Amino acid sequence: MIHCYQLNGYNIVLDVYSGSVHVVDDLAYDVISMYEGHTADEIVAAMLEKYRDQPEVTADEVREVLASVEDLKAKGKLFAPDAYEHLAFDFKERNTVIKALCLHVAHTCNLTCEYCFASQGKYQGERALMSYEVGKQALDFLIAHSGSRRNLEVDFFGGEPLMNWDVVKRLVAYGREQEKIHNKNFRFTLTTNGMLIDDDVIEFANREMHNVVLSLDGRKEIHDSLRKTASGKGSYDIIVPKFQKLAESRGGKGYYVRGTFTHNNVEFTKDLFHMADLGFTELSMEPVVCAPDEPYALTEEDKQVLYDQYELLAKEMIRRKKAGNGFTFYHYMIDLKAGPCVYKRISGCGSGTEYLAVTPWGELYPCHQFVGDPKYSMGDVWKGVTNTALRDEFKLCNAYARPGCRNCWARMYCSGGCAANAYHATGSIKGVYEYGCDLFRKRIECAIMMEIANAGLEPAHQV
Repeated sequence: MIHCYQLNGYNIVLDVYSGSVHVVDDLAYDVISMYEGHTADEIVAAMLEKYRDQPEVTADEVREVLASVEDLKAKGKLFAPDAYEHLAFDFKERNTVIKALCLHVAHTCNLTCEYCFASQGKYQGERALMSYEVGKQALDFLIAHSGSRRNLEVDFFGGEPLMNWDVVKRLVAYGREQEKIHNKNFRFTLTTNGMLIDDDVIEFANREMHNVVLSLDGRKEIHDSLRKTASGKGSYDIIVPKFQKLAESRGGKGYYVRGTFTHNNVEFTKDLFHMADLGFTELSMEPVVCAPDEPYALTEEDKQVLYDQYELLAKEMIRRKKAGNGFTFYHYMIDLKAGPCVYKRISGCGSGTEYLAVTPWGELYPCHQFVGDPKYSMGDVWKGVTNTALRDEFKLCNAYARPGCRNCWARMYCSGGCAANAYHATGSIKGVYEYGCDLFRKRIECAIMMEIANAGLEPAHQV
């Protein structure tokens, strides 16, 4: 399978199963696009007709291009066969271990964000704070079920985890004690809206947190329109100085400023560039996922605008990098030379198998987006995963399990997409959230183009 597209002056050919990326001239692009399903003579005739006003394009030249395509195919770099499909359904038999937990230390929040999937931190339930005892048991559970894996990850999540800050600090201290005993290494992360950040939080986070995710939607008017305090006031002026202080204290690394764009700000690059101009260099901006009748829901009419925005973002990032003031965008982080292993490419995030969410009461769910849905309760941190049938279902939730992914060129990059988004869009974790897929494909196209541009290749340069 190949994917051919043109972006920012480049003719790009992606060979899906080998991962090879080819930047070619116009003639090679057209020959490759016709290669499957046509004879050599048909391709030569079609090219001579298309380039009849360019006498330098001869039958011999077209056949030379065809010979190059044949050579690349023989080397497994074009039209490579799918060598992975037969591996996908062996995953049910894999003896997976748990490597990461999302600890919901606070099912409560000091903001009332209108689009919050967690119902302002309550997750369709009661407000609650995780006790130290429950959190301690969760860490013990993770250690006990991590097998020989040494590196373990724990994200302190909510609601707003800083509303239970003392417990967070005690759990980190306990984790540090246990990692020495069990030869483990904890990578703690924190996701916060920033309202309660102070010097103590910054000092502790810099010492103990591998990463800190900071929630900011961009420009003041955009952020304040949906991310409000309980009194209805915007939170921008409170959190931005705190975020700037934290980011600077971390040396500009080990954090992400994460925003959400909605129908209200489909021109989301204005918000990303605003964040970059505030001094933030590690950025992420996610499309809102909500019921289609919400006033801020993305529409089909928004989609082309969003495509254009992703292209605009990529071009501006290339320009800023050359100017020496570049920034990172999470969805454009791609490694074309040494990307994820085959298992990771197929299976994705590991929700429900390697990664679980823990409620304040110690109940286990496949990930934070399933919390509160009784159909997706998997057990608890004392008894472990008791709903093994559900775990097995998630083991088979991969790039090959979804019929809607079968003919998609991007499936080796998204691993079949987010199970929670699929479930909320279609009612099945093996469904496809088509709107999100469309945006993902555009992001991957832009990310690959950026790698080409940053490598110094010129548009229409043949390699």
